[in-house]
Amino acid sequence: MHFDTGTLNADYTRYIGRKIAFILFGLLILTFMILYSLSQGAAPIAVMDVARALISVGTSKRFDIIVWQIRLPQVLTAVVAGAGLSVSGAVMQSILRNPLGSPFTLGISHAAAFGAAFAVMILRAGTMASTQVGAVMISNPYVTTGMAFIFAMLAAFFIVAMARMRGATSETMILAGVALGALFTAGTMFLQFFADDVQLAAMVFWTFGDAARASWKELAVMTAVTVAATLYFLFNAWNYNAVDAGDETARGLGVTVERVRLSGMLLASLVTAVIVSFLGIIGFVGLVCPHMVRRLIGGDNRFLLPASALVGAILLLVSDTAARLMLSPHLLPVSILTAFMGAPVFMVLIVKGRA
Repeated sequence: MHFDTGTLNADYTRYIGRKIAFILFGLLILTFMILYSLSQGAAPIAVMDVARALISVGTSKRFDIIVWQIRLPQVLTAVVAGAGLSVSGAVMQSILRNPLGSPFTLGISHAAAFGAAFAVMILRAGTMASTQVGAVMISNPYVTTGMAFIFAMLAAFFIVAMARMRGATSETMILAGVALGALFTAGTMFLQFFADDVQLAAMVFWTFGDAARASWKELAVMTAVTVAATLYFLFNAWNYNAVDAGDETARGLGVTVERVRLSGMLLASLVTAVIVSFLGIIGFVGLVCPHMVRRLIGGDNRFLLPASALVGAILLLVSDTAARLMLSPHLLPVSILTAFMGAPVFMVLIVKGRA
């Protein structure tokens, strides 16, 4: 049988070109949305004035303060958090070979919520302080954040340990995550039952994921962890493609399946734990975005991972911008919008998948 090498090369070039074009288009959309989001708020600013403020040329001090100290940290936090949660979900779905793999379904977010509730109830970090605009803030956010991170990582280590005991199968990790999610949800409800009014308000407040909570310091930590993890994931994209084809196939290609699966799970869990502990629970981003991208450009992880990060960043930034504008000057937590947007989109994807 004779194959036309030139035709095959041309087809492969078009195949790769479409994926690269999608990523470049995503970068363009993300850049536009960053500028648009910086211009919107209680005090609207023209996009050109935003651009001048970013390069510190020819703008008033008032615009500089609004852009650099108020809006830019929140916008970049939404971008980094969306990218981190989405790429973590894509990796979990790939190495587990399970479409339900995500930080939320594996119980990591529930563990972080229990850690925050534990800090509020047991460590007395839940005294509330009202501001002039009526918002409430947890008086000791560092203790709350630290406990949320610790319990999120404990959940991740427990899932990995269970997987090692049973041979690192994807079914074991998913079932362990479901069980952990139920366990930590029950623990959180137990603490809420015995909490007083102030403590209960603090627990509920923390669960509202919000990009406005992070300062430049928290943003730097999230960015460093997310960028380092994403580079590691991209370096192992070929291994994830091999695992997608099946464990036996991957082993035949020289991939150490258990090591790839465990290292990917731990690093994806680390990214999730850092983001959730700083911002609270933001659901559906890590579950929906990889599915959306996979339907548009396929499952090749060389392109799926960066594209998922872009789509996650865009989705969370759009949601955060809408949350800021809907009840302006009051801020609506972005996690409410992601749930409202993510659930219908995911159901549509399921229906189309069955069709």
